[in-house]
Amino acid sequence: MEVIFIVLGLVVILGLWLILLYNGLMRSKLRVDEAWSDITVQLKRRADLIPNLLSTVKGYAKHEKEIFEKVSNARTAMINAEGVEDSAKAENMMSGALKSLFAVAEAYPDLKANQNFQAMQDELVDSEDKVQASRRFYNANVREFNTKIHVFPNTLFVSMLKFTPATFFEVEDREAIEKPVEVKF
Repeated sequence: MEVIFIVLGLVVILGLWLILLYNGLMRSKLRVDEAWSDITVQLKRRADLIPNLLSTVKGYAKHEKEIFEKVSNARTAMINAEGVEDSAKAENMMSGALKSLFAVAEAYPDLKANQNFQAMQDELVDSEDKVQASRRFYNANVREFNTKIHVFPNTLFVSMLKFTPATFFEVEDREAIEKPVEVKF
């Protein structure tokens, strides 16, 4: 009789532990989803600023067609990106394209002095800061979630509960982003 109570007690404890594990993982997963939503909102906000910035710059630098196409293509890639990996690639494209665009703007003193351009550049910098903050928040939540998945004894039951690790939002080619932009006229 004592053995039955001990076994029943262990089954109840294991059941309660599984419920707590599932709820904890679900809360972490929802935080990852929320953080991803924040990133997509900030990326959309930045993408919405690009057409206005391009039209302002085009008025001054009409012969810089290649850079405008690069920025437009990067914007399209951002809008069409699905998932973390595609968004990270599009983010890298956009960062490089914007660096090129601002490098071109340096060659046009009238453009740099234009209040519309300055205001949009400030908005873009603000937007970029918000993207970076959202990215850090997302990656922190992914780290927390993935840690819960990979620690013992959770790792024994995670696959049974159908949880898989989340993907970090990472810069793909750090050298390309950190390398100064080369502008040729």
